[in-house]
Amino acid sequence: MISRPAKLRREHFSLAIEQEQTAFVPFEDIAIIVLNHREIQLTHPVLSACADYGIGLYATGDNHQPNGVFLPFLAHSRTTRLMRKQMEIPRPLAKQAWANIIRRKIENQTAVLRFCAKNGVDRMDSYARRVRSGDTENLEGQAAAFYFTQLFGQGFYRAEERWANAALDYGYAVLRGAIARGLVAHGMHPPIGLFHASEQNAFNLADDLIEPFRPLVDLHVAKHPASTEGDLAPDEKAALVALLNVDVGMPQGKMSALSAIEYAVESLVRLFEQGNSELELPTLIGLHAHRLEC
Repeated sequence: MISRPAKLRREHFSLAIEQEQTAFVPFEDIAIIVLNHREIQLTHPVLSACADYGIGLYATGDNHQPNGVFLPFLAHSRTTRLMRKQMEIPRPLAKQAWANIIRRKIENQTAVLRFCAKNGVDRMDSYARRVRSGDTENLEGQAAAFYFTQLFGQGFYRAEERWANAALDYGYAVLRGAIARGLVAHGMHPPIGLFHASEQNAFNLADDLIEPFRPLVDLHVAKHPASTEGDLAPDEKAALVALLNVDVGMPQGKMSALSAIEYAVESLVRLFEQGNSELELPTLIGLHAHRLEC
């Protein structure tokens, strides 16, 4: 995340960040870039490199929340075939996959309450067990209404303007952009969702897959409350972006949230290609930063 005036340019295979001093970061080591200052300038070769290397480039609005993302328009051998399969997926299969997503989301919300020593774990377990194909009883909504008040206190509303909601929105936006980047990289079309189907939403499929990842942001915000109400501080935003590097559990083992997104997206491809509704989804295991084992 870049939060101070800077000039960005391409220097061979690296991003050059000119501030008081110039830092060079290889493009192949970058997954996302968040531009969080009005006095950041960048060149066309930087944008082109972001596309070539599959980097998600975020812009932020007047409220410093991410309000746009530049996604690579990658050529992919199966783009047209996947679009057709996304549009023609049998409804029973889509409903089974949605139930799996919602069940894991509620299980992860339950884990958040456990990590924070909050009440309501048994009730959340009950919500998760009762999720059926298509979540026709809207247990996702029932669980969310109960969960947020347990986590942040009675009287908490997601629509209210307060620090916790701004932090949640910021973290969710970062996850959403990372998932959209993964979907495009694997030849899928983010506007065509499994459950979300708004004609005005270009990220319906990302908004489906983000659900079990959201509790990661919830846990961070609950564990790191602001000392005073107000705008998010730069270090608070950087910590929310860094959640992409926090370990989660996956069927393949422990890995960063960013890697887990890649595996989850690949399982989504198998859903459309092979009809396998058993998506690979993250399990919350805490807030430990991923470490490379050498």
